[in-house]
Amino acid sequence: MQIFVFARLIFIILSIVGLSLAFPILTAFIEGEFSVIQSFAIPLFVSVSAGAFFYFAGRKTKIKFSTRSVFAFVALAWISISVFGAFPLFLSGAIPDFCNAFFESVSGFSTTGATILSDLESLPRSINLWRCQMHWLGGMGIIALTVALLPLLGVGSFQLIKAESTGPEKGQITPKMASTAKTLWLLYVALTLAHAIALKIAGLDFLDSVCHAFSTLGTGGFSTKNASIGTYNSLSVEIICTVFMFLAGINFSLYFYMITGKFEEVKKNSELKAYVSLFAICVVVIAIVLIPHYGSFAKALRYSSFQVASVMTTTGYATADFTTWPSAAQFFIFLLFFTGGCSGSTSGGFKIIRWVVLKKQAWNEMLRMLHPHGVFTVSINQKAGRKDLVFNVAAFTFVYFGLVILTTMVSTFCGLDVFTGFTAGLSMLGSIGPAFGTLGPSENFGSICPFLKCWYCFAMIAGRLELYNLIIFLFPDYWKK
Repeated sequence: MQIFVFARLIFIILSIVGLSLAFPILTAFIEGEFSVIQSFAIPLFVSVSAGAFFYFAGRKTKIKFSTRSVFAFVALAWISISVFGAFPLFLSGAIPDFCNAFFESVSGFSTTGATILSDLESLPRSINLWRCQMHWLGGMGIIALTVALLPLLGVGSFQLIKAESTGPEKGQITPKMASTAKTLWLLYVALTLAHAIALKIAGLDFLDSVCHAFSTLGTGGFSTKNASIGTYNSLSVEIICTVFMFLAGINFSLYFYMITGKFEEVKKNSELKAYVSLFAICVVVIAIVLIPHYGSFAKALRYSSFQVASVMTTTGYATADFTTWPSAAQFFIFLLFFTGGCSGSTSGGFKIIRWVVLKKQAWNEMLRMLHPHGVFTVSINQKAGRKDLVFNVAAFTFVYFGLVILTTMVSTFCGLDVFTGFTAGLSMLGSIGPAFGTLGPSENFGSICPFLKCWYCFAMIAGRLELYNLIIFLFPDYWKK
């Protein structure tokens, strides 16, 4: 019965993803790309047919997930979605090797943005739309979308969304989780539309505007152009993308609070303060360092602000190859590989809130050394006594950087140098996209060996699901009754 429930829900999720293939099909018709239509139509038909069958076949089945079942279901759902997303790329011939197609799909849905493709502009435009669309679907969460669209499935939706969403704290902004998911997705759609309209006004054609809006709000970084946003060499396009990357890196719950007039919740948010401060400091410092490189502060600020927003929010766009910048500027970009955006955003990475917690706890430990009998607590959002959060963050930190080191080791065994492997590990776990060295922003991941691509796929999905959902299967206790 549990296997049937899993199959039913996974096929329903796949049918929702499958229905979204209607947009690439429509694009293929409009662009005259008739040869690739069947590459989308076959997965659409199969997924929707299977989804409809399982939806009606199991309407009377009582669904109840245990804690273990939630971990297994979310992990299996994301792996299934990634396999499904590879089929249009593979069947169209755009990526004739399925391993490479799977890597591209995982990178898309996990919003990493690492690509194995070298000539994006030669691809059918409908294929590029699907690549960017995967970012958008994965950014806010496909399970969250399913809960928003089908709240009557009878599943413990809070547990499922909690397992999929990012950050150490997961909460509800409305009494019902389905309403919360719907509200967040509506905010997400509104920001995406605003970004697409702004890009269209700035001079991009309609399809490129939509594709880059999908990639930006999903903080993924796939582009329709070989040189990414740098292709346009447009100040207005770069400013628009910088602003929306920055907005996508903010906890979406804060937008709900602003709309509903709860400005005090926004004002006292500890993570938002740290996010804005770190962004501003890195932009100014890097811009100052880049003045000799670009000849003026204005031009240096243009490239600095865009690249800081891109790396900090784990979007991965590029307007310049930061590996050619002065060492001091590269250092601050490298520093941002460790941060990520805010929890509850579409950004990947370690998350700003965790660094806030660690900093406050470190400060308390030093105070405790000076005042042994004092009582010190971690205060987040002006709420004290968050010892549970400290323990949560400490455990996550160990697992996160342990997996980065393991990924670095695997990378070196597969022929990468240590620094490239280390930054690639940070990039894959943090959903950043480009790394340093031979995997920098002007390169791609097509040259790495198939085993390393598979390992990076594991790392990307693990990073998107906050690690535990995948690695918990390695613990013997998980399999004990």
